[in-house]
Amino acid sequence: MAIFSSRAEYGVRLMVELGRQGDEKPLSLKAIAEAENLPLAYLEQVVSLLKKAELVNSARGAHGGYWLARPAEDITMDEVVQALDGAVAPMECFAPTDREDKILCSHVDDAGRGCATKLLWTRVQGGVIHSLKGTTLAELVAFTRRNNKAVRRSDKIAV
Repeated sequence: MAIFSSRAEYGVRLMVELGRQGDEKPLSLKAIAEAENLPLAYLEQVVSLLKKAELVNSARGAHGGYWLARPAEDITMDEVVQALDGAVAPMECFAPTDREDKILCSHVDDAGRGCATKLLWTRVQGGVIHSLKGTTLAELVAFTRRNNKAVRRSDKIAV
């Protein structure tokens, strides 16, 4: 069981690829799909949502593609996940409200006691949101670059 959809996973991976590219030139979805081994048709749906949320820009044509709408340092993962999955809800029984700090439980028939697990799932949700807000795209890009260097060094040693 997962809190996030494959749409959110693919969207974060797409954003990291764009972050790795930087502002050099637009990157095609085909190149991202190949680099990340993701289905192109699904990425088209994902990038549409990211564009609607003003997280990516695009240009058409032979030299067209996608790039970040803002610097990677200014994009947090809660923005990306919310654009793709909506409100974070660790359990299906959570009903979002217009206030970020308020959750409604959809368990109507609980004999007036209140949901026995609401406190736990509210804390889980709070922790997840805190982690997403505290993680920038720039951090993920830097992490992948460090990981790639470590892999290349271990490949050289193994040869």
